[in-house]
This record gives sequence, C-alpha cells and structure tokens, in this order.
Amino acid sequence: MATPSTKASDVKHDWFVVDAENQTLGRMATRIATVLRGKHKATFTPHVDTGDYVVVVNAEKIALSGNKLDAKKYHDYSGYIGGLKSQTAREVLERDPERIVTQAVKGMLPKNRLSRQVIKKLKVYVGPEHPHEGQQPKPFPETV
Repeated sequence: MATPSTKASDVKHDWFVVDAENQTLGRMATRIATVLRGKHKATFTPHVDTGDYVVVVNAEKIALSGNKLDAKKYHDYSGYIGGLKSQTAREVLERDPERIVTQAVKGMLPKNRLSRQVIKKLKVYVGPEHPHEGQQPKPFPETV
C-alpha cells in the first residue's frame, strides 16, 4: 500500500480573515503560520504548498504581553558601518503595524524556498477594511 502524497494541482486554497484586535501577537502568529503551511488539513504534505490564504485586519490593535512594547527591539541593518537602526515595538507599531505581524509569522515558518512562497499568502492591513471580499473569506478557525 502506497502512502498518498498531495500534488500541487490537487490543493484547494481557502481564504480566512483574522481580526487582530486585542489578540496576543505570538499566539495569533502561531495559528496563522499553521494555516499558511496547511498543517491544519488532513492532506498536509511538507514539500507542497497546501496552506490557505490569511487576511489580518486591525493590525494596529494587536496586544503584546508584559512590557514587550518597550523592551522588544526590531533591527534594520543596511550592510554599512553604523547602519544598524533599532526601534522598540511601540515605535514600529505606530509607524508600520503590518511589519510586526508579518515578522512574527515569518519567524515561525521554516527557513526555505517553500516558506518564501507561503509568506506571500499572508495579507496584513491596518483598519477593519480589506480588498479581498471577492474571495469570500471565512472567519478564522479558533481551533487550529
């Protein structure tokens, strides 16, 4: 008896919407990473993109536990001497809230070519509106 392996042509990608308002960043990011990879499906295959699309709204209202708003640092390095810029999570949340969610999810994916393909299925938006109503996204499953 052969083990069934999912082919890329057999995969059906669904769309889900997550409201990030008052959700803890890490807990939400782990659930999103699971859905993006497709590990919530019975047809999960590690080398095939079996995951679904995830749309995150209200990214600016995300919650960080403890004193992470002031203690957590985000770094950008240009490659030049003295080119390291560090910002606290509070500064990044004010300027670019999408970056916090995207980096948290990206850090929970494996570091390979498939994850670079999978992260493109994550869409993060400030505010409650998003341009993906045509895909008829479903509410995000609570048990993932």
